[in-house]
Amino acid sequence: MNKLTKYIKESIAEMKKVTWPSKKETYRYTTLVIIISLSVAAFLGLLDFIFNLGFKLII
Repeated sequence: MNKLTKYIKESIAEMKKVTWPSKKETYRYTTLVIIISLSVAAFLGLLDFIFNLGFKLII
């Protein structure tokens, strides 16, 4: 039980040291992640389409 109490106290102390992003930063980072994810998905979809056409021509 003593270890659990120590763990919780240390966890709370560490959480107080965390620098949380502002609402504006969070919005920007979220938007950036969504844009990059969609771009990568579109790129991989395009590659899949091209390779699919190539294999159909070979077969």
